[in-house]
Amino acid sequence: MAARAVPRRPRTAFPTACSPPVFENGDSRKQLLSRSIYLLYKKESLWTESQRVRAGILFREYPDIKKAYYLSMRLGLIYHQCRYKDAALTHLARWYDEVEKSGFLAFGRVARSVQMHYREIINFFDRRSTNAASESFNAKIKEFRTQFRGVKDRAFFLFRLAKIYA
Repeated sequence: MAARAVPRRPRTAFPTACSPPVFENGDSRKQLLSRSIYLLYKKESLWTESQRVRAGILFREYPDIKKAYYLSMRLGLIYHQCRYKDAALTHLARWYDEVEKSGFLAFGRVARSVQMHYREIINFFDRRSTNAASESFNAKIKEFRTQFRGVKDRAFFLFRLAKIYA
């Protein structure tokens, strides 16, 4: 006996009974989280209208993300708004207290780093300059050294550095 082929129903991507819940902007929970990554890196004043809607939904659904976002933005504001050392030190101390109360482990690491190096951090407010240029130059020297697989003749290496980067 030959087996008869039974016609099958075509499958859909999501059956209607199992479709994920959708928020008012049309995002599912997974889409909301994945599309919100970039708005969390930007200041609130630079968000587009759709990012504002998405952030409102995200912060309503995940209040811890809202708390972490505003903690990180407050740290950045200290550098942009404070002009004097003592004001910056006061703001850093308040921020540190907020981090302690929040209980976020990642911010705890940053707060401990601020606590350990606050003298060096506060020195930024004297001239508002960083050591970024020297760090960049050190990275170039390391790259140059690895390009030639080490340094055998130190005097010649310094000569090449002076000719290329001076």
